[in-house]
Amino acid sequence: MSYSPSTYTPVASLQESDRVAFMVKVYQHIGLCIGAFMAIEYLFFASGIAEGLYDMLAGNGGAWLLFLGLFMLGSWMGTQASYDFDNVGRQYGGLFGIAAVEALIFAPFLYYVFNVQQAAGDVWIAAVITGMGFAGLSFTAWTTRKDLSFLRPILVWGGVAAMVLIVSALIFGLNIGTWFSVAMVALMGISILYNTQKILHSYPEQAYVGAAVTLFASLMTMFWYILQIVMDR
Repeated sequence: MSYSPSTYTPVASLQESDRVAFMVKVYQHIGLCIGAFMAIEYLFFASGIAEGLYDMLAGNGGAWLLFLGLFMLGSWMGTQASYDFDNVGRQYGGLFGIAAVEALIFAPFLYYVFNVQQAAGDVWIAAVITGMGFAGLSFTAWTTRKDLSFLRPILVWGGVAAMVLIVSALIFGLNIGTWFSVAMVALMGISILYNTQKILHSYPEQAYVGAAVTLFASLMTMFWYILQIVMDR
């Protein structure tokens, strides 16, 4: 993030009404991200882009590796833009950019689910489970008095381990299986808990767009792996 704690007042130092207003903005912008994601995904399917990406990536670990690298670059750029407090237009550009790159990486996966597996019902089941999990984790982060900063090393090392496994699977054709998906859902749950509390306690009130982008990324990753678990049942 591009702000300096010495320059901006944390939300935790504001009056309760201001803290509540900040969090309402955060969740409104998460909803905006989700709406943009769905609209862009619809365009990808209607234009044939989703089918083209599936045809290009199916069974091609090298192409998936390149695609994943571009996704990570796009996510990083969008996240950085969403924290530019001096440029509101750039903040929203980052928000819609994140929605676009998430829609892009989901497009071949959802094409496979809808058109190859013909398991559209699994998408809605996974979406409901993800929404319930996100709501429960958010409520826990809001209400707990326990300091969750101890979760940060788990996120860091868990993220590194997950990336190593994903890259190895793409390069060597490994099947990392359902247990990996379960572990990733747990890791994203930890991410939502940690980042929600961090947003509440240390973010400035100008950071509601960036906060929404941060939580949206964890939410969509959780949805990805819950959908895989549902499909494997």
